Amino acid sequence: MANEAKFWNASIEELTKGYIYDSQLEVFTCLICGEYYRKGIIYPNGEVLYEAKLAMKHHVQEAHQSMFEYLMNMPKKYTGLSDLQKEILTYFKQGLTDKEIARNVDAGSTSTIRTHRFKLREKEKQARVFLAIMELLKQEEYTDELISIHKGATMVDERYAITNAEKEKVLATYFKQGVNGPLESFPSKEKRKIIILQQIITNFDTTKKYTELEVNEILKSTFDDFVTLRRYLIEYGFMNRSKDGSSYWVNR
Repeated sequence: MANEAKFWNASIEELTKGYIYDSQLEVFTCLICGEYYRKGIIYPNGEVLYEAKLAMKHHVQEAHQSMFEYLMNMPKKYTGLSDLQKEILTYFKQGLTDKEIARNVDAGSTSTIRTHRFKLREKEKQARVFLAIMELLKQEEYTDELISIHKGATMVDERYAITNAEKEKVLATYFKQGVNGPLESFPSKEKRKIIILQQIITNFDTTKKYTELEVNEILKSTFDDFVTLRRYLIEYGFMNRSKDGSSYWVNR
């Protein structure tokens, strides 16, 4: 996910479309990969020319199949859905009847599918109420929002309950010359590690694959013990690497 903050701050409508529009910059940006199209420019697609908004719609469909597929493939920690629920929702999307779905699901029966349909609708109601509660909390009480959790987080727990104020304080403590300067030391406390790693990963291009040597060179400019930084970037899910260690990339 190239635009993590934008993705998590997007509205439900924007998430279903797969892109956002910045009215000041007049740019449509894909929430998945960061591809963008500027309003007023015509973009070619094969033999067809598209204005920016339509070009973005085609991009989402062609590059990412559909937002339904993308969202359904996100980990359970984000969707809250079991594998069985995802399977059944996919069949709902295909327009299958409960009887048809029952034939495709192990140990399924028409009544079982109806029960799942009811539970999923109840889950939708709960989600709407929860979103409304959080919006009211944000407007009236919640003055210091928590930082976004990166998509590759291996285990989301209290370590990620980090406010923006905490983040700024930690960065100022460990990057005494500013975030573009060297790291004074690598913290031992979990929350601080996450904050530091979240900052360090911004030095990498989310669309590029790196060799281990290239990763080391980038990390060296921040901290002498680049091996420790590289290890924790992988361990905490900020970065992925191939099985043979030949390539590294940002977990999007």
